[in-house]
Amino acid sequence: MNQTEIVVFANSIKHRQHCIAGKCVKTNKWIRPVSNENGAELSHEQAKYKNPYGIYEVKTLQKIKMGFLKSVPLKHQPENYLIDGKLWEQNFSISEAEVSNYLDEPLDLWGEGNRVMHALIVNGKLTISDSLYLVKVTGLQLYTNDDKKRRASFSYKGVAYDLAVTDPKFDDIVREKRKINDILCVSLGEEHKGYCYKLVAAIF
Repeated sequence: MNQTEIVVFANSIKHRQHCIAGKCVKTNKWIRPVSNENGAELSHEQAKYKNPYGIYEVKTLQKIKMGFLKSVPLKHQPENYLIDGKLWEQNFSISEAEVSNYLDEPLDLWGEGNRVMHALIVNGKLTISDSLYLVKVTGLQLYTNDDKKRRASFSYKGVAYDLAVTDPKFDDIVREKRKINDILCVSLGEEHKGYCYKLVAAIF
């Protein structure tokens, strides 16, 4: 594959490094850049780009040109693409107001609840055609639970969800009481103790 330009809709925390995802500018399809064929996270160095002013860490809503070696889909994450290791390039950004132009309209977020049984995906009883969604939700509440875990509770198409949040901006949004548009990038995470957990990877 040659260079692909994507709008970044998530730069979330994964094993203290980066899980980045966005939509291809040309096709509007999701792309999750990964560092190996097993879907591994990106290092701090791999999550950087250059522009005329220097080299910086990728931020959401930026248009970033990335180079990929090939598609490396997993059954629970079909959008994975293996990076070629070359430094990315920035090509402008979109505004907060433009985020709604990229919304998805799934019937639900992989069913009800906060997780999906990995065995159902592996044995083909549950097909994951998309592991990333950008959705407008209602009743969004951001909170920290008794275990100091960051959470988001909300409804989508009449179904209530309560999911872990991996957006590194969570603390700033809550502390500063930032106005948000109730748009979330929701992702199906890697297998953990037999389940793939649903995560809020970004808040807009």
